[in-house]
Amino acid sequence: MKPKFITISEEIIEKIKDGELLPGDKVPSENELINDYKISNTTARKCLLEIESKGYARRIKGKGTFVLNRTVEHQLVRTLGSINSTRRGFNEGIKAEGFTPKNIIIEKTILNEGISSEIAGKHYIIDGPVLKIRQLRYADDILMKDETRYVSLKLCPRIDRLSTEISYFKTYEEEYNLKISDIKQTLGVDILEASSAQNNFEVDKQIPVFILDSAVLCDAEKVVEIERSFYRGDKYKFAIVASPEYDVSPTFNLKK
Repeated sequence: MKPKFITISEEIIEKIKDGELLPGDKVPSENELINDYKISNTTARKCLLEIESKGYARRIKGKGTFVLNRTVEHQLVRTLGSINSTRRGFNEGIKAEGFTPKNIIIEKTILNEGISSEIAGKHYIIDGPVLKIRQLRYADDILMKDETRYVSLKLCPRIDRLSTEISYFKTYEEEYNLKISDIKQTLGVDILEASSAQNNFEVDKQIPVFILDSAVLCDAEKVVEIERSFYRGDKYKFAIVASPEYDVSPTFNLKK
């Protein structure tokens, strides 16, 4: 018979292969394995080491063990409708998938007049002042995302003084005690010509892009953040969470 830790690790690896656990997702912790499978600490530790040694996941000290990106094209997976995925942020997600993140700020300013965005036929408005941050997001020196984020300085005063590499979602919750109630998102597609002023993807030909518009809402339907981002179409896949539930339990203590 196979050792217990091999049987359990193979079961988890099958979930990764089947897409039940996506790149960047956290695999069950030692304590979860102990509770779910009624096994010892040693066996649980061996399970995680076996999954990691076979290249399906990697451990980040103090954070947990995360599914690695093993797609041939190294496409990144972005999960729409998932509050936990949004909470983790870009840098943390990139690291969890096994890549090295890099960020270049091309604009950081304060808009006194505010901002609005139409998402799924409804207008979402942030009254001024608003922090505008535009960043180019890289994975292993490949530009993956051209991100523009608008944050309410009324709800989050002095957030402009913080590093742009933070997880903004977690900062809203932990530093400003905002309870996130919903995320509104729409996903579109376009082709950017190489000569387009909107094309920052460092390619000399037209490129497909996903366009994500989102609004993060907190108590009393107040809009704390609006985002409009371009994702490189040949480097991303999108997964959908159909009926997410807001989870207020402790989660990752991470970064992008």
